[in-house]
Amino acid sequence: MAKLRIAGTWVGVIDLELENWTVAMLREEVAKRSNAQRPDSINLISAGKVLKDGDGSQNLTQLGIRNNAKILATRVSVDEGKSLEQELMAEEERSRRLARVKAAATALSKRHVDGSLPIEDFNIELENQGGQKVQLGTETDQRAVMMGLMLHENAKNLLTRQLYKDALEVLTMGEEAFSLCDPKVLEFIDNVPILQIDMVWCYFLLRDISWLSVAGIRLEKAREGLERCHGKDFSRVRLLQAGCQPELALHMRLELLEGVVAYHNGQLDKSKKALTSAQEKFSQLEVPDEALSHVMSMGFKERDARRALRLNNQDIRRAVDFLFEEKTKRKQKREDDIRHRTEITELKQYGVTPLKKAVNVEKLKELVTIGFEKKLAAEALRRNENDFQKALDDLTNPETNSAIQIDIESRKRKREQRAVNARIEELVSMGFDRSRVVVVVQAGEMMEQTMSRLLSEFDPLQAFDANSSGNPASEASNLNPDSVEGPSTADEERDVEMEDELARDIGKADALSDYDIEVTKEGEAIQEYLALLASTDSKDALSSC
Repeated sequence: MAKLRIAGTWVGVIDLELENWTVAMLREEVAKRSNAQRPDSINLISAGKVLKDGDGSQNLTQLGIRNNAKILATRVSVDEGKSLEQELMAEEERSRRLARVKAAATALSKRHVDGSLPIEDFNIELENQGGQKVQLGTETDQRAVMMGLMLHENAKNLLTRQLYKDALEVLTMGEEAFSLCDPKVLEFIDNVPILQIDMVWCYFLLRDISWLSVAGIRLEKAREGLERCHGKDFSRVRLLQAGCQPELALHMRLELLEGVVAYHNGQLDKSKKALTSAQEKFSQLEVPDEALSHVMSMGFKERDARRALRLNNQDIRRAVDFLFEEKTKRKQKREDDIRHRTEITELKQYGVTPLKKAVNVEKLKELVTIGFEKKLAAEALRRNENDFQKALDDLTNPETNSAIQIDIESRKRKREQRAVNARIEELVSMGFDRSRVVVVVQAGEMMEQTMSRLLSEFDPLQAFDANSSGNPASEASNLNPDSVEGPSTADEERDVEMEDELARDIGKADALSDYDIEVTKEGEAIQEYLALLASTDSKDALSSC
């Protein structure tokens, strides 16, 4: 027999056989002796480690418990245990969701950059502040930038919902994505410095002082990046945005954070200078009620009116002009989206190249402009991996041109046959006799006429007998030709829900989204830290007396 010395919720010695006792048995014995209602309310700790039940197969000796060992027994609330378990489950769910966000951003950026045929009915493209499509560096650079942008937009959504910890995690992923891009390419865009500011803003909202040293470095990089992209006097960004002042709120947030970091580092003069400058910008961003009411009276929503006034230095005329321009841009974007969806639907009909890329739309338009039939030109590009010259050579060669036409006709027949097969299977699933369905469908009538004819001949008892006899569907297999080339999704596991969420986030963004900051929290923080500085000055004045 061995002895275990128990302390804590019950004090005493228990005699037992270490080879025959498990943790569960020991917990039950301690619970009984300490008058605990439930054994699961007892925690057992040995050598600084909580003893776990495991699968119940290990005895105390196997767990390293020896004769005369000291065991600390503590009692916990069952509800507290449940709360802890729920917290752990929530953390696991959060980790899974963040992993899904990263995987979805990776998948989307790959599909929408490398020329693959989009599975969705939309395409994500990079634009500059003027709304023009841009090509940034290599395919790898573009993928990195696109992934970083998607993650940044998702993080801003999380910030709006006050999920600051999650937002910081996603921003960190975005920073990692941008780091995969050529630094020279990143010099031309302000997204990275803005992301750095947003990361420090998360530190502030989480009130996590431990990040101070890193925060200072991030803010220095952010200021350098913005000055490089915007110019020290912001002239570059104002030229791009037709004279409006979109950068004011962003720079106000930057100066606020610089003031906060300087304050906690004991650099009070630097802090006061930064916070005073931030306060001046905040005053410029406060929208007068009269101006807001005037713009809203013209039929604009409060949020849109406030945003327009803030971005245009409270100038009512320019704010109204800005809102009408935005309305025109939104209309144009809707039309462009419809055109993109139509193009993608059409591209799917042409299939994909041997390397699984979509047919290049611009090269296709060029061949059509020369005078070639669209489907013929598309097939020539598809075969030649979008090589314009090789496609042109094939089209101007009578033999290859004829071969391409024959192939197009063959694929057309296969598509038509697949449609017929699908109709047959649909009608057979309704209970109609397969042999009769095949005859009627192949007559080429419209679906309504086919249904009418089959219903006039339908015998429910005969249909039941045919279905219960195990009538095989082998006839359909003879009508199922090989599928034509197209985007393969059978082996591709997609997180459609998360991909759609990321696509919605980035779809709502526009050229001014990064500057569109609701400044209420910033204003409160400026007043808070200016008050702290004033309090420090008062204490210094009293001590000097």
